[in-house]
Amino acid sequence: MSLISDIRQAFEPERPRHALRERSVQCIGPHGLHRVAYVEWGDRDNPRVVVCAHGLTRNGRDFDDLARALADDFRVICPDVVGRGRSDWLGVKTDYGFPVYVPDMVTLIARLDVETVSWVGTSMGGMIGMFIASQPHGPITRLVLNDVGPVITAVSLQRIGDYVGRAPVFPSMEAAETYIREVSAPFGTLTDAQWRHLTQYSVRPVHGESGVGFTMVYDPAIGDVFRTTPVQEDVDLWAVYERIACPTLVLRGVESDLLEHATLEQMAVRGPRAQTVEFPGVGHAPMLMDAEQIAVVRDFLLAG
Repeated sequence: MSLISDIRQAFEPERPRHALRERSVQCIGPHGLHRVAYVEWGDRDNPRVVVCAHGLTRNGRDFDDLARALADDFRVICPDVVGRGRSDWLGVKTDYGFPVYVPDMVTLIARLDVETVSWVGTSMGGMIGMFIASQPHGPITRLVLNDVGPVITAVSLQRIGDYVGRAPVFPSMEAAETYIREVSAPFGTLTDAQWRHLTQYSVRPVHGESGVGFTMVYDPAIGDVFRTTPVQEDVDLWAVYERIACPTLVLRGVESDLLEHATLEQMAVRGPRAQTVEFPGVGHAPMLMDAEQIAVVRDFLLAG
């Protein structure tokens, strides 16, 4: 180590071991460049990387508890998919969809300068992971699908379409939390602190005639597709799932309306023949904040 490095180390405050780092990467879509933000946990030089991708209206800060639990062993990357969190909103709203999300995440992986990653994906994030893992020579070597699979039920998509992009402006954080608790009730039993955490990163302040309010941190236009082309039948992605060859773990909330138990059973015998775990008292989707849920994911990733 050089003398300058020795001096810096002596006088600079020590960085907390599990402090997150906020970063971003430029990606390109059909109508130009956009910025995808992400947070990074753990040793930035650790070659063992886990990417955690969130659900439709959520963001990368959903994974804070899981990331802290993994940071001793992995470099953990939690992106905000474009249109959510700190990432840019797209100017052409019809661009929101997997033809943009998947290349964005491939660009992110390239930015990390690693050959392979493990992938933890909740709902939409799991679908992104399935599409990437199904490609020849794909970078995903271990895949966790959180309450999502190759059959997406029409009833769940209709339920999601009822609220996506329709949230009001909240007069207070308390009102925002009440709303988050209501629309996210299928997440299961969370502590007050966990609901506050989800709310904190789900909304941003806005200034209006009546003062400061709070609005959701996702582009309301991501819900347009649910209303302009409503889904009448279940979405079938078996052809994608059966091309996946890496070790796969599938998590399901016992009360989930998006991933049916019968589909879960088929996932255990088709394609990558996934390991499967169900969590009682949870719908769509397990938030991976509970110690038992975190332990299941961590054990699977460490086995690789």
